[in-house]
Amino acid sequence: MIFIVAVITTSVLVYPYLGLDADDSRLDVRDGLHYYVLVGHIWTAGVALVLGPLQFMPKIRARRRVHRTLGRLYLLLGVLPSAVATIPVALWSGRLMTQIGLTTAAVLWLLTGGLAYRAARRRDFTAHRDWMMRNYALTFLAVTARVLVPLLLLVQIPFRRAEAIGDLATSMIPIGQTLGWIVNLVLVETIIRRRLSEEARKMKLLNR
Repeated sequence: MIFIVAVITTSVLVYPYLGLDADDSRLDVRDGLHYYVLVGHIWTAGVALVLGPLQFMPKIRARRRVHRTLGRLYLLLGVLPSAVATIPVALWSGRLMTQIGLTTAAVLWLLTGGLAYRAARRRDFTAHRDWMMRNYALTFLAVTARVLVPLLLLVQIPFRRAEAIGDLATSMIPIGQTLGWIVNLVLVETIIRRRLSEEARKMKLLNR
């Protein structure tokens, strides 16, 4: 299900930038450099978004060579270039919350990816899986933010005039972007902690 959502979202995000025409950009860009960095960020984020779910499919994980290859492509062609491009895109936005929120997400994206790779190299596959889950939670920000922004707007409809909602949408985007990765990380961390608690409980029962 996550894979299907990722493919659909990637198609929607990438489509306006296939023609490399700055006039089709959904974000305001100041010059050619800004536009092409944005395009690089979006295309490589799409790679990460689509390849990420494949890492968690049991049939693919069972085929170790395929799993390793896809994992390296995910990190090297998706996460790494997209995270690096995120930082200037965020700084050029001119919005303080976007600058702080997306830059923090980009740093955490790189950090969790590096820790996942290091754990795999050490053959600590449990830690590798946990760090990859956290990493993809940051990748999935592209989806979550686009769900949260409309929800934030819906909550405010009873308290604002209809004509003000359109203007409010722009100001909600940075909030949705920041809340997106926070919500994703909290959810994934809850899943990881619950699994660890369950494993610890089973170990206690076995040791009795």
